[in-house]
Amino acid sequence: MVNFNGDLLPETSHFANHTHRGLRYGDALSEPVRYTGQELLFWEDHYFALMAGMRQLRMEIPMAFTPEYLQEQIGNTLKANGLDSKSAEVTLTVVRRGEPQTAGHTVDFLIETILLETVPYTSGSGTCRADIYKDYLLPSGSLWALSHHNRLIEVLAGIYTRENGWDTCVMLNDRKEVVKTLEGVLFLRQGTALKTPGPSGGAPDCVLKKKLEGMVRKDGQYKWEAGAISPFDLQKADELFALHPVQGLQSITDYRKATFQTDAARHLTALLNQEAGLS
Repeated sequence: MVNFNGDLLPETSHFANHTHRGLRYGDALSEPVRYTGQELLFWEDHYFALMAGMRQLRMEIPMAFTPEYLQEQIGNTLKANGLDSKSAEVTLTVVRRGEPQTAGHTVDFLIETILLETVPYTSGSGTCRADIYKDYLLPSGSLWALSHHNRLIEVLAGIYTRENGWDTCVMLNDRKEVVKTLEGVLFLRQGTALKTPGPSGGAPDCVLKKKLEGMVRKDGQYKWEAGAISPFDLQKADELFALHPVQGLQSITDYRKATFQTDAARHLTALLNQEAGLS
C-alpha cells in the first residue's frame, strides 16, 4: 500500500497520469526516513529538511503539513503494510501540481515504505569495488545537494556500473571534483582526517550526514573536514566509504588498484547506532 494525499491505495493504483510533473520533469522532492519498528529516527530534522527543500524549490507548504500530521500519515502507511513493528525505510515525496506547460506551487504527497533487513546500521560486509564514472558530470551548486528527482545522470551511472561489473561508482561534478557514489556522499579518510565534499559542490546534504558530523566532532577520534576532493586523492586515501541517507555507511574496499581499510566506517557505524539507540 502507498499513501497518496492521505488515501491508502494499492501499489498498482493509477493515481498519476501523463500530465504528472514528477514523470515529465522530475519536479519532485523526497525525504527518506529510517523507522526502527518503534520510532522515526531524527524525525524533526527530516521534517525541517523537507520544508527547507520545498521552500528552495518554491513549492507551497500546505497548512496541513505539520510534523504531527505527516508522522500520522507515515504511521498509517506502515500499519497498512504490516511494518509498524518492523525496521523500514520510509520515503516521503512531494510532487508539484500543474499542467505540463505551467509550473504551480501546490503539491501532492506520496508515502512509500519498504522492509529493512537489519535494525541497526551496518557498514557493509565483503568486497565493494568501485571506479570513476566519467561519461557525464553532475552539476555543482546547492540545488543538486537536494534529494530531487532529476537524477538521469545517476541512472546512467548505475547502468554503466552494472555493465562493468563494479559494485558502485564514484561520480564527479562539473569542476572535476569527487561528489558522491551511487549510495550517497563520499568520505575519504587519511590518517585521522575525515574529508567529505561540501554541498556547494553538489554533494548530498542529508540529515544523517549532519548527525554524523556532530558525532565525529564530539567523539574526537577523527577530524572532520569539508572541502574539494580530487580523483587523485582517492588512491592516496587510507579508507573510502559512502553514506546512504537511510541505510548508513558502505565501505569501499577496492578502487582501481588500491585497497582500503574499514576502521573508520566501523567506528562511525557504532556511533550512529549509539546515537539512534540501536546498539
